[in-house]
Amino acid sequence: MPHFAEAAGSDLLHSGALGYMFDGGIFMWPILLLAIIGTGVVIERFRTLRLIGLDGQGLRTQVLDLLYQDRVEEAIALCAQAHGPVPAILAVGIHRYKLLKKLNYDPAKIEEQVVKAMEDYAPHVTAALEKNLPVLSTVASVAPMLGSLGTVVGMVLMFQGITNMKAGENIIKVAAAGIQLKLIVTVWGLMVGIPAYMFFNYFTSVVSQHILEAEETASQLVEALVLRLAPAADAARTATVAAVAAPAAAALAKKGG
Repeated sequence: MPHFAEAAGSDLLHSGALGYMFDGGIFMWPILLLAIIGTGVVIERFRTLRLIGLDGQGLRTQVLDLLYQDRVEEAIALCAQAHGPVPAILAVGIHRYKLLKKLNYDPAKIEEQVVKAMEDYAPHVTAALEKNLPVLSTVASVAPMLGSLGTVVGMVLMFQGITNMKAGENIIKVAAAGIQLKLIVTVWGLMVGIPAYMFFNYFTSVVSQHILEAEETASQLVEALVLRLAPAADAARTATVAAVAAPAAAALAKKGG
């Protein structure tokens, strides 16, 4: 009975996917680890980018409409309730606009500082969108290389075994069986690396679209602020001209009198 249980356990370890893991050698386990890491990154990125992709255009339109109506606090609150690069860029720009306007900054300086604030925040948006993508790229590159390395090492060991074969053994049969076994590692490496590479390219394209959308959002926000600041700039310019002209007019009047 113990002999039967031992034989059944041995058959289980050397059959199916688990059998490939044991038969493929030590390089199969790092490939398995890379597969688990890559799967985790793909799931995490899908969930994150799905949340980000929720109607950024609609949110941008609502926020800019509120800004045109001078409802700055409502625009900030709306940005705070959303996720993604569009509300983040809008929130940074509007916060800076609100602060500088409260401090009575020159309208031209306000526009300049708002643009600078969004430009400074842009790398943070890009980093958040590209989070874990280098890990996925590493999986896509390393898994096939590990598979090739495992096969090469296995082939070296196999040929060493062939040189120590006993007389009468079929060298072709032994070599074919060994080559088939060692190529398993390459197959598994490619099975992990190819999907990881495809997902990496897909996520990269999605991130690029979000970055372009964020840049367009920044441009539209600056345009909205220019329209809001234009009357204030004209008023400030008129006041400056009047302040300069008043002493000159007074001097002329005094001289004429």
